[in-house]
Amino acid sequence: MTLDLTKIRADFPILSRKVNGQPLVYLDNAATSQTPKQVIDVIADYYQRYNANIHRGVHTLSQEATDKFEEARKTVQDHFGIEKTHEIIFTPGTTHSINLVAFGFGSLLKTGDEVIVSALEHHANIVPWQMMCERSGAILRVIPMTDAGTLDMKAYDKLLNDKTKLIFVNHVSNALGTINPIEEIIEKAHAIGAAVLVDGAQACGHIKPNLQKLNVDFYTVSAHKLCGPTGVGILYGKEHWLKKLPPYQGGGEMIDEVTFEKTTYADLPHKFEAGTPNICGGIAFGAALNYMNAVGFEAIGAYEDELLKNATDRLSKIEGLRIYGESERKTAVISFNIDDIHPYDIGTLLDKMGIAVRTGHHCAQPIMDYYKIPGTVRASFAFYNTLEEVDQFVNGVQRATDMLR
Repeated sequence: MTLDLTKIRADFPILSRKVNGQPLVYLDNAATSQTPKQVIDVIADYYQRYNANIHRGVHTLSQEATDKFEEARKTVQDHFGIEKTHEIIFTPGTTHSINLVAFGFGSLLKTGDEVIVSALEHHANIVPWQMMCERSGAILRVIPMTDAGTLDMKAYDKLLNDKTKLIFVNHVSNALGTINPIEEIIEKAHAIGAAVLVDGAQACGHIKPNLQKLNVDFYTVSAHKLCGPTGVGILYGKEHWLKKLPPYQGGGEMIDEVTFEKTTYADLPHKFEAGTPNICGGIAFGAALNYMNAVGFEAIGAYEDELLKNATDRLSKIEGLRIYGESERKTAVISFNIDDIHPYDIGTLLDKMGIAVRTGHHCAQPIMDYYKIPGTVRASFAFYNTLEEVDQFVNGVQRATDMLR
């Protein structure tokens, strides 16, 4: 299946705007993807026709909003191959989802238990676990990385033991684009009785995982990484694990009965959905998944691989340019530096040319510390980018380099 780029780009109003007098070339998709009008229309429709609080209203608007919200949960279930809808928790996003699980495990772990994180993680998949270890007395171990930006799986094997209770790792590195061998990580963890949380935020705009086949215990997703709105995502958890974890927040919706003597909690998924959720965001998340599936994930993956190869080949010809993260399996992300030019300076000049990239440590300081650099320039591509935009980007990098040398 070949993508119709003209038709796809017409779906994204923002791609027609200009920045600093130049046509926008948006290459910051790893930070957030753009939103098609099909999703924007769903957001507008919600507020124009059936904006109401959900689950407890008997009036028509509330019932319509509830139906749409729960339809979105079913869409998530179908997309990710999840067995039961109540294993899907709507959250504000991946960071919240990870904190929810880390908070819960803080009450399950004891002093001397071990948990394992990878060296390729976003800070959101490091800091909550450090806080959990401080509360519980558990010990944090780290899977080291290699110069190629991959995980040292022999070291992972050596870290596993009968004290290991939980492993948390990203599906795809946001800083480097590396696709981690999560199937192997999960299988080996389960062999010793440990649970696994996979941060899928960076993966799900490019890869369509089947969570039952993966047999993962927890998986997190943020809607804004796959053409949905910000401020909404999901936590998937196996039913038996979600029942073990205590509620993360207290309030309305997550209760069964409340008295001053004792409160009992609602069943899944409401046990973890305290307060009014992002109703519109959840509905729009479902619409974004429908849009992405209509485009087709196989076609998206194949085309983004073409963009990645083209950009990598061309950037590699620029004198003094080093690409970080050269795994054979990666998504369309390129992190690079040029000689001793600060990445911020390159990013600033590219912005003057209308080209949006990300500069800095990308919330992944341990990776930057490993390479002994302050940060990188990161270009991240999506299925609505074009080969012509790759040309503009590479030419812009060369021009910026010539100006800064």
